[in-house]
Amino acid sequence: MKKPKWVVEKEQAKKASASETVWLFGLHAVRDALMNPKREKLRLIVTLNAREKLAEAIDAAGIEPELADARKFTAPIDPGSVHQGAALEVKPLNWGSLAEVAIGAESPRLILLDRVTDPHNVGAILRSAEVLGASAVIGTRHHSAPETGALAKTASGALERQPYLRVRNLADAITELQGMGYLVLGLDGEADETIESALAGQRDRAVALVLGAEGPGLRQKTKETVDKLVKIDAAGGFGSLNVSNAAAIALYASKAH
Repeated sequence: MKKPKWVVEKEQAKKASASETVWLFGLHAVRDALMNPKREKLRLIVTLNAREKLAEAIDAAGIEPELADARKFTAPIDPGSVHQGAALEVKPLNWGSLAEVAIGAESPRLILLDRVTDPHNVGAILRSAEVLGASAVIGTRHHSAPETGALAKTASGALERQPYLRVRNLADAITELQGMGYLVLGLDGEADETIESALAGQRDRAVALVLGAEGPGLRQKTKETVDKLVKIDAAGGFGSLNVSNAAAIALYASKAH
């Protein structure tokens, strides 16, 4: 019996995902990946100068680097990438399921991203999430930034430590979090209520903050699924904030006291 087309496509997608690799570049991103025991490392290309700077991390990872000429860097990355003489091929990290990252912390905070596709924005959000103690950053499998070298470089090492999940459907993920007891707040510049007022008397709750892409903002389905729409309490309009800045401010404003 011939397999249905959707079964074949699903199997092909799974196979492609299993063989998927990412090239990280830049001294900081490469060093942190080399030092991460959970990261599967496949191939390291470095210049002589970069090898010296990364010597300790290379020894810790137990990987044999390939030497490249500084004038003709051979790694298959964008020629415009600021690689600093180091590039590492890796498998994407597996952070587990939504429940695994959402349950466990006391008064956890999550960041959910609705169609935020710019890897530099997501990298900056991961960095802020790590500093401000978020349990995870969650995007979608489609229409969100995957792990890339540019994202890792902007995250400045946070990609190795800060859980970054991509779920199939954001509205379903929001509903799942609500079932776990999360208060889910969607950031919207037109909202009447601020983050602070929405959390008055319930800062000890688990809170998820949902941010949309600059310009379009949250999708209508997302707005309908969250518990409340809130805005950042600021003198200026929310629209003037970059999404990564908004994520950092929202996380700080929602901190449990």
